[in-house]
Formats: sequence, structure tokens, C-alpha cells
Amino acid sequence: MDAFYASVEQLDHPEWRGKPLVVGGNAARGVVAAASYEARKYGIHSAMSSVLAARKCPHLIFAKARFDRYREISHQIREIFYEYTDLVEPLSLDEAFLDVTENKKDIKSAILIARQIRAKIKEATGLNASAGVSYNKFLAKIASDLNKPNGQAVILPEEAEEFLEKLPIGKFFGIGKVTTEKMQKLGIHNGKDLKDFSLQFLTKKFGKSGLHYYNIVRGIHLSEVQPHRIRKSLSAENTFDRDLITVQEMEEQLFPIFEEVIRRLEKSGVKGRTITLKLKYSDFTQQTRSKTLEQYPEKELIWEIAKELLYQEEIPKAVRLLGLGVSNLNITEEQTHFGEQLRIPFE
Repeated sequence: MDAFYASVEQLDHPEWRGKPLVVGGNAARGVVAAASYEARKYGIHSAMSSVLAARKCPHLIFAKARFDRYREISHQIREIFYEYTDLVEPLSLDEAFLDVTENKKDIKSAILIARQIRAKIKEATGLNASAGVSYNKFLAKIASDLNKPNGQAVILPEEAEEFLEKLPIGKFFGIGKVTTEKMQKLGIHNGKDLKDFSLQFLTKKFGKSGLHYYNIVRGIHLSEVQPHRIRKSLSAENTFDRDLITVQEMEEQLFPIFEEVIRRLEKSGVKGRTITLKLKYSDFTQQTRSKTLEQYPEKELIWEIAKELLYQEEIPKAVRLLGLGVSNLNITEEQTHFGEQLRIPFE
């Protein structure tokens, strides 16, 4: 989906259409969760501090995130996917991989399927979607970004290697900012540069990821679309309007976060043995504290452990964010689901 959260807000608030808008935070504090295309023209992007965003665009509109609404539309979109194939692997509320090699409508062209799906999404929701088509997930993901917004692109097998040789290394799906900088220091600025290095060299410099980089620049990515993704953790967190100073304040603010985690555990029907507390300080540094139990704790014990983690050592600075997570879940390979994106996952 194109600028999904921001586009939903503009859809539901016609007076905001065509105007620079972000979801999340406010002019005084917080972080941008999504930016409309109008806002992006000012250099605003997700994960940017709200203060900086407001400085870049003084007339910027800040919208509060409404995840229930985003989830509602996401389910509509996913139902359209299932009209074509059951092989749907959600990445988030607004993005998924689809394997349409064999599809319910027996359409031979994946390009045509993508076009039909985008048209149905527009008709059903009023929102624009972009699509990428190729012979593996890695290339399809890259293609999906080529003609945004409201477009699609295809990378054919015979085009893949030449396309990847010209692609800037920072545009490779899965290669983040830190790895990009490390590669650039080694003289790797595009796919052609990456291709010049041996598997032995890449493995030495990047460990197990070296084989992955060696393959993807040659258009090789064997990961299948996985319709049943197993959840490994459940978490919730909150960024506060003002920094918390005392541990008593933190305990008070931690309780509703704990309640949200319990709600999600009960909704999913799972339990977990590891409890993790996340602290983000006023200087944006962060810390996690964890405890793993032999048995799966009931909710009362989870709260006691959360407090234990909070008080286990002195908190040295003011706190701007608290998070609580439960992992080591009692989920087997048979217990699968299609995933609900947590608000701001921290694992």
C-alpha cells in the first residue's frame, strides 16, 4: 500500500487530502510512523523525530494513529488477495508476498493479476496500491518500490542480473543503513561492485549473511512464500508526552501496557516464559531487562515480574518510552496464524 497509514487518514478526512500529513507524534515530541507523499516532498519520512518534521514543514498536519481502522482495511485487502491465492505471506498491515504461480482464477499472467488486485483494492477501499512482479520474493519486493505511488513493475528472469548490477546497494531489500555504510567503505556502491567480491570474502566480512549477499546480487533467492508465519513474541509499548522521572510514575504507566500485552496474549490463546521490559531514555538510548521462567506464568505473575524488572536496578535517566514483551511462546509448528501487526514491535 502507498503511504498506508497517512493515506487512510486522508481518505477519512477529506480536508487533509493533498496536504502534508504524518501519523504519529506531535509538533513537540514523538516519532513519525508514516508520512504522506505531500510530506515526503519536504524530506519527512518515517522514524524521523516529530520535532524535526515540524521544523521541515511548519504547516504539517499530525494525525493520531488509529490501528483498529488500519487493521480493518488491511483485512479487506487481504480478502482480495485470497480471491487469487491462498499462498499469502503478510509482512505487515500494508504489505504481503503472494505466490500466484498457480492461482484460483487460472490467470497465466502475474502482471495481469497484480493489475486486477490493485484495481479491486482501489474499488473496495479508495486507496492506491503498488505491486512488484518477479520470480522470487527478493526481486518482487524491489520491483514493488520502482513505480510508487500507484504503479507496478516487473523484473523478468533475463533482466534480473543486469538490473541488480546497476542498483545502488542501499536499494537492496534487506540491506539496511549500517550494512550499506559498511559496504561502501569496502568500495561496494552498487550490485556490480558487490558481484565482484568472492563468496569467501563476503562470508569473512559479513558472516552467514555473506552467502545471502552473494546469491541475491545474482538474482538467487530461494525463500518460498510462507502463508503460515509463527509468532515468536507479543509486545506493546508507549511513548509518553513527557519524560517519566520517578520509578513510581513508571510503574503507574507500565500497568496499562501490561494490560494490553495480556489482552493480546488472551486473544491469541498463547503463553510465554520470557518477560522483557524495554526502557528508552530521554537521550534515546535504550535498555532491556528480561527474565525466563521454567513454567508459563499466569497474568498476575507476569505483572509481578514486570515490576521486578522495573525495580531490579536503579534507573539512571528520565524515561520517554516503556515497553513490555512476552516471548518463548507455547506455539508449535501446527499452531499458525496470519499475524496481527503490533503497534511498534521491539523484537
